[in-house]
Amino acid sequence: MARVHGKPVAAAHPLLTRALTLESGKAWQLLAAREWRLSSADAEAVAAVLARLTAPLPTRRGAAPQARATDRDRLLQRILRTTVHHLDAGAVSPPAAALLAAVARALLPWHAAPNPPIAAAAPRYGTVPGTTDRAAPPTEEGEALLPDLAALFTALAATSVPGAVPLTPPVEPWQARYVGRFRRHTRPAPGVWAAETVGCPECGRKDGPWTVTCDWRRATLGCPCGAVSHEHGLAFSEICLVLPET
Repeated sequence: MARVHGKPVAAAHPLLTRALTLESGKAWQLLAAREWRLSSADAEAVAAVLARLTAPLPTRRGAAPQARATDRDRLLQRILRTTVHHLDAGAVSPPAAALLAAVARALLPWHAAPNPPIAAAAPRYGTVPGTTDRAAPPTEEGEALLPDLAALFTALAATSVPGAVPLTPPVEPWQARYVGRFRRHTRPAPGVWAAETVGCPECGRKDGPWTVTCDWRRATLGCPCGAVSHEHGLAFSEICLVLPET
């Protein structure tokens, strides 16, 4: 069972906060040691996410409880989608990418809540294990993450001042094992999505088990046949967000 601020989370789809706890702790340590000053791309991503984190809920006079609940979920969904957008753009530094990915993993229950992606080919994250159903997102637990995240992103944004030279700390690469399929999603035209299951370039295998190696600049997929590919075309979110939490 996941824990948020020391409280147990009893939800059908618990938050994946282990990576977030780890990456947030690293970020605070780097800031305290003055070892991380944002690049321009990092600053843009941090500012965009911070704006979502601190956005107020709309004021609705006499709004029904359901409308209020939808507004709360929509706020969390917008944070997630803004985070994934900057993660997949591929311009941020490795430590920023690691932090953004951790935020996105924690907010995965809101990928399709309250508004599912328009395109049928859009990624399907957040299903209940062993089913095709979507669990109701644990809204209160998601909101409990926001104050600490807002404080962290505010501190990160403060390192991006005129004349400051960017300073990017090293990030350890990681490796994970994954059994299942990776899907590459493309948008060939406005409002048009396409999806393709990624296969091994040598043997055509599509279900793994894959050995995923990532240095936050490039991710490679290793197949049991021995082939290793980094030209799979997958975005970071199409890899990181489907891996089980370890």
